[in-house]
Amino acid sequence: MFNSVFAAIVPMSCVTLAALASMAAEAFRGRDERMPIGVFGIVGLAGAAVSAALLWNPNPESARASFGVIVADNFGLFVTLVLVAVGILTILFSWQVVDRDGIPAGEYYALLLFSIAGMMMMATANDLLVIFIALEVLSLAVYVLTGIRREDPRATEAAFKYFLLGAFSSAFFLYGIAFTFGLAGSTHLDRIGSYLAAQSLSDNPLILVALGLLLVGFSFKISAVPFHMWTPDAYEGAPAIVTGFMSTGVKAAAFAAFARVFLSSFEPFSADWAPIVWVIAAATMILGTVVGVAQTNLKRMLAYSSIAHGGYLLVGLVAANQVGKAAILFYLAAYAVTNLAAFGVIALLGSRARANDELRDYAGLWYSHPALSALMTICLLSLGGIPPTAGFIGKWYIFSAAVGSGYYGLAIIGVLTSVISVFFYLRVVVMMYMQDRSTDAQPIHITAVSMAALTVAIVAIVYLGILPTQVLNLAAQSIATIF
Repeated sequence: MFNSVFAAIVPMSCVTLAALASMAAEAFRGRDERMPIGVFGIVGLAGAAVSAALLWNPNPESARASFGVIVADNFGLFVTLVLVAVGILTILFSWQVVDRDGIPAGEYYALLLFSIAGMMMMATANDLLVIFIALEVLSLAVYVLTGIRREDPRATEAAFKYFLLGAFSSAFFLYGIAFTFGLAGSTHLDRIGSYLAAQSLSDNPLILVALGLLLVGFSFKISAVPFHMWTPDAYEGAPAIVTGFMSTGVKAAAFAAFARVFLSSFEPFSADWAPIVWVIAAATMILGTVVGVAQTNLKRMLAYSSIAHGGYLLVGLVAANQVGKAAILFYLAAYAVTNLAAFGVIALLGSRARANDELRDYAGLWYSHPALSALMTICLLSLGGIPPTAGFIGKWYIFSAAVGSGYYGLAIIGVLTSVISVFFYLRVVVMMYMQDRSTDAQPIHITAVSMAALTVAIVAIVYLGILPTQVLNLAAQSIATIF
């Protein structure tokens, strides 16, 4: 265990150093020289994982850094490990895609690692201003990653829309911080929590204004209705591997900060914000599922699927009992691995000239590449909540938490939307197994590194679906450290 006051920032420091090394490697390599720059990212992320493991169960003195604005509690460390897994899988999937699509490797990996460092900061931040800084660090990097294929007008349009709406939501979040500081005299979450606990019986409308503004900022990042408008266009326009990364990493970091702020500092006013989040969760699940059914582009379909999954996570936030709190972290881990693997398959099936992300492009995939279609099937079944996959266990505990807290209506909406969502997931499976392969389909070459990454992800999905107890207990112990 580290004892230094800077111990809490070691994981994100490892990732930041790896990002700087990637930039330096890109600057010094020759024009025609191939250098595995992604190795720097894997080394940095491995260092972050080791340091997070050494920081596990910290004492209060070693858990905090920089006057307590960064906290290495088990909750933040759990999310950090999820982000490490997301980062390593993304780099392994990118190994083939970056060279194939002519993406500048140094720029791509540096932006990827800087955004992960921002995500880690957001998950461990104990101050609203630090959360805002982390939010901007990860957002700016993801904006550029969205439009990294500069020659593609769809990518440029997606990045521009994402940037404009992201700046708009950041303004709401910053105003929320300003109102909170005006009320509590501090942006430190512990002090805000103490102040709001003392004001729990007051009817000060400014508290509700601050709460509402912060809610808007977080809702945008998790693609909650009605702040989801950017999601389908950004997901479709960005490279598939970038889409997988931002649909998992950004959501994990945003939900970590969301839970820390609302289940800890603003918990005394849960009676005021819980009904609002109830409505947002219900609308998010319904819209994400209903509109997703009508999509024929796989990336847009998974974009609306991501919106719906954000609604399921909000159900755990509303329930706010012990089962719901643990289910949030477990669901984040299960969803991250599953969705990233699904987008990994889409990225590997594409080419520089053609994305191959339409539903018809998957016709007869079983006959040309049975291993890839089998792996994709497991991902889709997990997203649909079919046992014995991680997605089923995650939804089971989320809905159980809602029932345990008396939110029967929300649980019923969740179950019904989950059942409907199975239709558009199985539609892809039907295309892969029951349709003939197009005669103009190009042969698919998948590298050993990409197949290994997919295999690891699928093993994790099945493991979390069959033996979830250990991870669930770990999640419950982790989230208990912020209360």
